[in-house]
Amino acid sequence: MNRDVLKDMLIGGNAGIVSRTLTAPIELYKVQRQNQYLKDANFRSVLQKEGIRYLWKGNLTNCLRVFPQYAINFAVFENVKHSVFKNVKDETFKNFYSGGISGVTAMTLMYPLETIRTRLSLQMNKSHYKGPFNAIKKMSFRSLYGGLGISLIGFGPFNALNFMFFYKYKELLENREVEGKLVKFLAGGLGGISALTITYPTDLLRKHYQMSGFNSDVPKYNGILDGFVTIAKKEGIRGLYRGLLPSYIRIFPCLGIQFWCLEKGKDLLK
Repeated sequence: MNRDVLKDMLIGGNAGIVSRTLTAPIELYKVQRQNQYLKDANFRSVLQKEGIRYLWKGNLTNCLRVFPQYAINFAVFENVKHSVFKNVKDETFKNFYSGGISGVTAMTLMYPLETIRTRLSLQMNKSHYKGPFNAIKKMSFRSLYGGLGISLIGFGPFNALNFMFFYKYKELLENREVEGKLVKFLAGGLGGISALTITYPTDLLRKHYQMSGFNSDVPKYNGILDGFVTIAKKEGIRGLYRGLLPSYIRIFPCLGIQFWCLEKGKDLLK
């Protein structure tokens, strides 16, 4: 592994940790809205029964997942972009293709920690697991990878669109002479919102799959298509976008901070 890859991994991993930790309470609220079938899935229950610091519950596991996932994500993106697709002249397509490959690679390798983080954040007073290692011990291999298929269908395109939109918005904002320090943050936030709008239903269904077997309130589906159809029949098309508003509120600062950190890291280390 060459030095540049290690630098890219360090940049990507640190950007992921900083952005997720600063926006963890918003992420918890988003996951609660996506899983409203759970009785205690709301901020009030968390504050009353556990306390304010538990608005960050699951964040340690999330950071354990985020650092390697976004280290891999960014390193693969940079290297694929400048090697595999180096002859692609259109930067928009180059960023899209590279983002798709890096997203699928990182998600596949680190997916079990995403499942564990979701379960830890939605349990109350450690009702199911004492921590991430206890969760790994208790959960089956199938449970750890529950929802991987829908995750790849969703996160691959999301990551591809995210990188594509970031560089496109960055170019537009720079051409409009937006203040330099704001360009990366705004481009990251707007890119995240744009990508999420297109791929959101897959994220909703992924959260349901990750909670499969958690308790009797979790809905069961016979495949990905059945999941979409069941939700749409029960709640209408709006049901596929439940939690979208808090997702917007969370993703703008999260991706804004993440891409700001990525670009800042590239400036500092390269």
